[in-house]
Amino acid sequence: MRVHLDCIPCFQRQALDAARFITDDEKMHENIIRAVIAELQGMDWKKSPPEIAHVVHKIIRDESGVEDPYKDVKKYYNDITLKMYPELKKTVNNSATPLLTAVRLAIAGNVIDFGAKSDFDLNETISLVLKKDFKIYHFSEFVRSLEKANNILYLADNAGEIVFDRILLETIFKEYNVEKTLFALKGAPIINDATYEDAKYVGINNLKGLEFIKVGVGIPGTGIERTSNEFQDVILKSDIVISKGQGNYEALSELRGIFFLLMAKCPVIAEDLGVKVGDIILKGG
Repeated sequence: MRVHLDCIPCFQRQALDAARFITDDEKMHENIIRAVIAELQGMDWKKSPPEIAHVVHKIIRDESGVEDPYKDVKKYYNDITLKMYPELKKTVNNSATPLLTAVRLAIAGNVIDFGAKSDFDLNETISLVLKKDFKIYHFSEFVRSLEKANNILYLADNAGEIVFDRILLETIFKEYNVEKTLFALKGAPIINDATYEDAKYVGINNLKGLEFIKVGVGIPGTGIERTSNEFQDVILKSDIVISKGQGNYEALSELRGIFFLLMAKCPVIAEDLGVKVGDIILKGG
């Protein structure tokens, strides 16, 4: 998916949000925003939004000297969702359709996205998503793919949200004979995206048959870039690919055979999907 003009002010807003997480110094805020605006003016806007976001957040790191502006936010939501874990598991286990309920919860967790928005109510979102109709609903295709799958590629999105991903994977492992799962995480901090440290913190590393793969953030050595041939090979070798969130959709929406689980949180994504902001999506097959 190519960047839209509406994405450009969003990148500037992301930069200002990150700057304010780092410091109260308005001069630093101004320096970061000016540097981002200058870089955006000269960039190729035919790239995908994540590719441009990588550049924007590198500028933030370089200007501020802070590698992980959202470190405290990520820990906060990891802690909050871990406290919710027992009740969420009970909701799935008591459901007449455990897999579907786990899918709904995984999508509800996608609201924890400081790239798209920072004003959300997690508990309210969970309640709504458990009852809400899907606007794109390829659940039957999802089940058929799981029935045939020996291995899964799971593309994670945000810290905190990965507790919901853990519940979905635990439900899948209970119902289907999956031998191996590659769990893809960012290889370095960017916004509140999950890294290996977050996954270990919430216990995903303890799941049987699960291995980790690092996804790059536009910096050499941080992992496999989603636009690379190497990453395409990983996708092709996977029996089923489960992709969480808007960023992964933006990067991979033109590829077939991927199941996208997300909440449409911005007008650009909603328009691309043919839905409205706030709608929930299980798209693929």
